[in-house]
Amino acid sequence: MRVSWVAALSVTLMVQTIGTFVSQTIPVVAPSMTADLGLPPETIGNFASINTLGAILFLLFGTPLVAAFGPARMLQIGTLVGSAALGLAALGQAWLVPIASLLMGIGYGPTGPAGSRILQATAPPRHRVLIFSVKQAGAPAGGALAGLIAAPVAAIWGWEAALLVGIALGCGVALALQPMRDVLDAERLPDVPLSEALTLKRLAAPVTTLKMNPVLPPLCVQAFAFACLQGSLFNFTVTWLVEAHGLTLTAAGTVFATMQVAGVLGRIGLGWAADRLGDAVRSLTVHGLLAALLSLIFVLMAPSAPWALGLVLAFLCGFTAASWNGIFLAEVARVAPPDRVAEATSGAIMLCFLGYLTAPSVFAFLVAHTGSWSLPFFVACAVLAAVSLVILAWRLSQLRAGRQAGHHRSDP
Repeated sequence: MRVSWVAALSVTLMVQTIGTFVSQTIPVVAPSMTADLGLPPETIGNFASINTLGAILFLLFGTPLVAAFGPARMLQIGTLVGSAALGLAALGQAWLVPIASLLMGIGYGPTGPAGSRILQATAPPRHRVLIFSVKQAGAPAGGALAGLIAAPVAAIWGWEAALLVGIALGCGVALALQPMRDVLDAERLPDVPLSEALTLKRLAAPVTTLKMNPVLPPLCVQAFAFACLQGSLFNFTVTWLVEAHGLTLTAAGTVFATMQVAGVLGRIGLGWAADRLGDAVRSLTVHGLLAALLSLIFVLMAPSAPWALGLVLAFLCGFTAASWNGIFLAEVARVAPPDRVAEATSGAIMLCFLGYLTAPSVFAFLVAHTGSWSLPFFVACAVLAAVSLVILAWRLSQLRAGRQAGHHRSDP
C-alpha cells in the first residue's frame, strides 16, 4: 500500500519537531546546567560541536542502516538514542555530558536521510520544495517548544526536570511511529549487509556527493555558511542573553522561542517562494545576505534595549537565518539520482554540518579569549555574507553565459 504525501509529511514533521526538542533542550537550560556543574557558560559550544560530530558519524556510516532497517525504524531508533542521551546528562556528572552530546548527535542523524527518503518517494514534484520546507520547519518548531517548555521547567524545578520532559517526548514519538512503520518501510532492503556501514569507503561520501551534480558544491558551501550562523544563534542565544544582557532564563527562553517560531514561518514562506523562483542556488544567496544583515542587527542590540524590541529582532533574525534548510534539502533531492537520494542527502548534510561542528567551538574559543559575546556573532554573520556574495556573483555569471549561448544558437 502506497502512503500518501500528507501522511508521510505528518510523520517526518513530528519526528523532526520532537527530535529537535530533544537536541535543543541542553542549549536552552545551559546557563543553569553549566553553573551547577561548575563549568564556564561558553562550554555549551563545545558540547554543541560534539553533538554535531555525533550526527556526522551517523551520516558517514549510518546510511546503509536506513536502507536495511527502513527509514521509519531508523527514525524510531534515533529518537530513543536521543532520549537515552538526555538520561545520561540528567545524572548531573560533568564527565557524562560530552558522551551524552555525542549520543544525542548520533540519534539526531537519521532525521535528514530517513526523512528525505520518505518524502522524495511521496512528494508531488510541483510542491517538493514547500513540502521539504514544511518538514524542516519541525526543527525550529522543536526549538520553540524547548524555549517555551524546557526553560520555565528548568527555572521552576531545575534543569534535570527539563531533561526528563525531553526523554518523555522522545520515547512518546518513537511509540507513535509504530502503527505507520510497516507502510513507510515497505521498500526497505533487509538484505543489505550491515558491514557496509563500517567500511572506510564511507569516508568518501561527501566527495561522492559533490560529484553527483555541478550545482552541489556551491550549494553545500552556502549551506555550510548558513550552518555557521544558525549554529551560533541556536546554541548561544539563551546563554548570551542571560550572561551579557542579564535576562532571566525564562525571558531568554521566550526570546529564543520567538526566533524559532519565526524559523517555522520562514521555512514555509521562503520554501513557497523558492518553488516560484525555480532557482534554489540564487534564492539561497539572496536569503543569506538578508539573514546576515538582520542577525547582525539583532546582535548589536544594546543590553538596555526593551525586551519587546529583542522579541521583534529575534523574530526577523529567525525568519531568515533559520529557514534555508528545506530549500537546500529539496534541491539536493531534486538533482540527485533517484536511487541515491538518501546517500546524496547524507553527504550534503554532512558537509553543511561541518558548519555546526566548527562554529560553536570557535565561538566558545573567542568568548573565552576575548571576553566578548558579540565578536563571534559578527564573525558568523561575515562568513555568511561573504560566501553569499561570491556564490551569487558566480550564479549570475552562469545565467548570463547561458543566455548568451542561447542567443548564439538562435542566430541564423
